[in-house]
Amino acid sequence: MTTEESVDYLIVGGGPAGLQAGYFLGRAGRSYLIVESGTAPGTFFTRFPRHRTLISINKVHTTSDDPERRMRTDWNSLLGDERAPLFTTYTERYFPAADDYVRYLADYAAEHRLRIRYGTRVTEITRPDDDFVARAEDGSAYRAKRLIMATGFTRPYVPDIEGVETAERYDEVTMDAADFTGSRVLIIGRGNSAFETADHLTEKAAVIHVAGPGSLKLAWQTHFVGHLRAVNNNFLDTYQLKLENALLDGRIQRIERHADSSYTVAVAFDRVNEIVKEIHYDRVILATGFRFDASLLAPECRPEMVINDRFPALNDAWESTKVPDLYFAGTITQSRDFKKTTSGFIHGFRYNVRALHRILEQRYHGRHWPTRDLPGTPEAATDAVIERVNRSSALFQLFGFLADAVLVGPDGTLRYCEEVPVDHLHRAVADGRFGDVDSYAAITLEYGADHDLVNPFDITAGRVSQQSTSGLDGRYLHPVVRYHRAGGDGEPIGEHHLTENLENEWNSEDVHRAPLLSFLRTRLDDRLQARRP
Repeated sequence: MTTEESVDYLIVGGGPAGLQAGYFLGRAGRSYLIVESGTAPGTFFTRFPRHRTLISINKVHTTSDDPERRMRTDWNSLLGDERAPLFTTYTERYFPAADDYVRYLADYAAEHRLRIRYGTRVTEITRPDDDFVARAEDGSAYRAKRLIMATGFTRPYVPDIEGVETAERYDEVTMDAADFTGSRVLIIGRGNSAFETADHLTEKAAVIHVAGPGSLKLAWQTHFVGHLRAVNNNFLDTYQLKLENALLDGRIQRIERHADSSYTVAVAFDRVNEIVKEIHYDRVILATGFRFDASLLAPECRPEMVINDRFPALNDAWESTKVPDLYFAGTITQSRDFKKTTSGFIHGFRYNVRALHRILEQRYHGRHWPTRDLPGTPEAATDAVIERVNRSSALFQLFGFLADAVLVGPDGTLRYCEEVPVDHLHRAVADGRFGDVDSYAAITLEYGADHDLVNPFDITAGRVSQQSTSGLDGRYLHPVVRYHRAGGDGEPIGEHHLTENLENEWNSEDVHRAPLLSFLRTRLDDRLQARRP
């Protein structure tokens, strides 16, 4: 008879998101367990990326001694009150080796004595009653009141293309470039894995085509780090400088594999009214990304899936919209800000996991979101905002998604809370989860409107003067303060943009602080009268 081990929180997956969740639960003294299929944390990084170099930035040397601000350029370290271990002490490589990250994750788990059960491959999760029950390949079973799925993407995403099963997959294709010598190669996909593969094969293949629908998007323009990164775009030179390679803007309609293992592929080109052309290749590689594998979850606890069935549908607490008490952490949570900010990456989701933990503490353990009292003056509110936007790594990384807030009580008292998901903030204030609130200011860092449509290297493209006291037209990252009435629909009754700054320092008295103080004084004065004699 199988014995069930019972915990309040079961975390499935021992990658960075699972470890981060375990850290916060452990610090709070909660009953939790992480189950991991591999023999050490971060099994994913032992195989991926296939070319063994991460594109998450590891900037060791910065101009700041502030450990909080330094996290803005450290995209790999996990959070902890101890601020250790930090990945920046493991290597100085700007794009580090994946094996170094595997070593770091093992040290993080050991340093914080996280409760992890290795070699535990979960094969089925059911919900026979109010609890979840996870059964593993080795016969062990685990019962939990709450379930946090932190598995990452474990199943390749295979688009619906006739004959797609005959293509070689990114996760399986040989990494020996010599095997492609003199070949005509098609790579299906427009992400970094596709271009990483193309760069790897450039010296050996005779022709390389990279294909996908729509316009190619570059991370330096969209500010979404999942779009094509500069480190992977050498291939574009070989296309635009006429070296026999090409970027095909179109949809793959059909893949036909012949008896001699060559291929004929039908491509419908976007640029020429979807004219279909048949092109011959020696090899076809599918690099279309991955998806969350929901098959582990029985029908009674299986989440709704969205965005081509790749991601679970989530509410503002990273909880399944369909299954109560089923939460998600890590890269699989990006349906909430898909291709807008950084929830799909370590330097983003580490802060989301901290916010998720605060939500869980409030919901199940009666612990309110941490706040601190401010003197009841517009000057105090202004100083608090200026201090945070100049230091916070969370607002900097999760631009437009996480917000700080100045909460104004009916009696004019002021409280400051940090790093709340914007949509959760509006709902939680309306529901009274932040106590008695009359109005509040939400503080975010954001890029300007249509920033992704403008070439940032074009000097006529809308960069504003850094001496301007109005940042409304700014395209680059800058602080935004929106004022809301409690119980409203989330629409602001006032909005102020601080002028952008090249060094991301918003501390000029005339340019930044004084205009913000004027805005907050206008909004706060009538609400602070209650405290004035």
